Amino acid sequence: MARKTANDFHPEALQLFDKYVHGELSRRGFLSSVPKYALLGLSAEALLEALNPRFAQAQQVANDDPRLITRIVEFPSPHGNGKVHGYLAQPARIEGKLPVVLVIHENRGLNPHIEDIARRLALDNFIAFAPDALYSLGGYPGDEDKARELFKTLDKTKTQADFLAAAQALKKLPDGNGKVGAVGFCYGGGIVNYLATQLPDLAAGVPFYGAQPSAEDAARIKAPLLIHYAGADDRINAGWPAYEAALKKAGVNYEAFIYPGVQHGFNNDTTPRFDAAAAKLAWDRTLAFFNKHLRAG
Repeated sequence: MARKTANDFHPEALQLFDKYVHGELSRRGFLSSVPKYALLGLSAEALLEALNPRFAQAQQVANDDPRLITRIVEFPSPHGNGKVHGYLAQPARIEGKLPVVLVIHENRGLNPHIEDIARRLALDNFIAFAPDALYSLGGYPGDEDKARELFKTLDKTKTQADFLAAAQALKKLPDGNGKVGAVGFCYGGGIVNYLATQLPDLAAGVPFYGAQPSAEDAARIKAPLLIHYAGADDRINAGWPAYEAALKKAGVNYEAFIYPGVQHGFNNDTTPRFDAAAAKLAWDRTLAFFNKHLRAG
């Protein structure tokens, strides 16, 4: 079956799906609202299924790739949920100390796609750690709908503390060079922005279509930032002008790119909102940014 893209769906259907994914619309609300925008002969249920992730189809690096070592690790988080539990990927052969990247998931927890992102980074000679914010609630449940529902019940303050604890712990990894960057997607992009306001020594931050901090918080940012936005993402992009003004006022070293015409989630290659050209360009820029800021003496 040919892989569907955003062009195969009515723009209104994609907007409704975005609201559903981010908790602004229930499953029932989506199914009752979307039929008039469905593809010819496609039911609302079938349309929702077509928009949902295909993890196996999109996987780029196998779980057991012999070039990598992957394992579950935990770090203490005394101000959060007690401990941070996540997936660590690194090259099987390490020469010298490597930079470390904290990989922060969307609002579904540590799903197979985010594990794959960690492995991709490891193949590019980084150590990557992807925490599961849902661990305190039993972990990613293997079902995206259930994961979204669990996510709504997280203690925001404790969860943020967990990510701060993870970033601090990663600086001390024996194979790490002491420099830690962070990349995140949607919810995770917002967490990258948050970490940048809290950690003066964050070496590099790359938020993909993430919610922005207040101008007051943005004034504390010291980390260099590479910011990615989707052109067809009014919900997130509405906060960009104020954020950009705050970054400029604070003298933050940042680059920002808005990729025309693409959907929120364009880097996630498990769904039809994925845009191959924009994702490749954004990811190439991300790797170059991390190489520049995390490997330099």
